[in-house]
Amino acid sequence: MNVFELAMVKELEVKAYYEKLADEATLPGVKNIFMLLAADEQKHYDAVRELKERSGTEKITDSPALVLARKVLAGFFGDPAPASKMKNSLESYRKALLVEAESVGFYEELLGREEDGHARAAFSAILEQERNHYSIVENLYEYVLRPEYFLEWAEFSNLRPL
Repeated sequence: MNVFELAMVKELEVKAYYEKLADEATLPGVKNIFMLLAADEQKHYDAVRELKERSGTEKITDSPALVLARKVLAGFFGDPAPASKMKNSLESYRKALLVEAESVGFYEELLGREEDGHARAAFSAILEQERNHYSIVENLYEYVLRPEYFLEWAEFSNLRPL
């Protein structure tokens, strides 16, 4: 299995996992976040498939997932009730964090080895989105763990860099 096929398999697995999390979500905002993350993974799959087939490269567009996640989490500010509804999914969010961390590492490695300019641009765009996905899931996880201490989006603070 070459690197493109491996990337495609990984993207489909992560997409399926996010679809599962969306199905299990009881809060509409959280469900929408996971559906957008799954859609992003499909875009990544399509881009890698086109790279593999050398049929051109699909432009990886910006994802609305980050903006939606900010709005959803801002709506939870100071209210521990949504966290209690999400508590059952804490282990699933932890697994999603591990999956996204693995994806970030995978694309960093691909980017370091790739010499083709089109592939580098695609992998770079995918890597950026995977980092955003990690940030989104990390913030959901942190909110569920400590809703009363959830103060701001980690992207804009110095809590823990990726």
